[in-house]
Amino acid sequence: MTDHTPDSLIPYDEIVQEALRAVVGRVLGQVADSGGYLPGSHHFYITFKTGAPGVDIPQHLHARFPDEMTIVLQNKFWDLTVAHDHFSVGLSFNQIPSKLTIPFSAITAFVDPAVDFGLQFQASVPDLDPEPHDEAENDSPDGAHSATSEDGSNVVTVDFGRKK
Repeated sequence: MTDHTPDSLIPYDEIVQEALRAVVGRVLGQVADSGGYLPGSHHFYITFKTGAPGVDIPQHLHARFPDEMTIVLQNKFWDLTVAHDHFSVGLSFNQIPSKLTIPFSAITAFVDPAVDFGLQFQASVPDLDPEPHDEAENDSPDGAHSATSEDGSNVVTVDFGRKK
């Protein structure tokens, strides 16, 4: 037997990434279908690549977050709409209303800290590795919170070690 794992002719990593991003779409779709109501204490931290194809955010946000940005969907958001490949939402940043359109392929993390659930994704944007970034600090009653649990429990990370 050999220690070398053969290259797969089936793109398992892409299939799994797409399926997990569909989880985000389904959750956001349920919230949109309920009129933007988040049940209980659920709220979401969504991290995405600001330079990914299809991302549409105001220029002042892109200037502040040229690589990656984390938004919070909790109390102050509106017009959440979900399509098969993206979502759009209204958020306020420093009391300035803004509309953001984010393809699911641009998302690198989705966390619901109320139930200690999280998904992390490989960036599907070529040559854009994550860089340290501040949270977007969109307006919320209690300010921004960290999206990472201390022990990492219930966070699903999928990395098949794709060979380049």
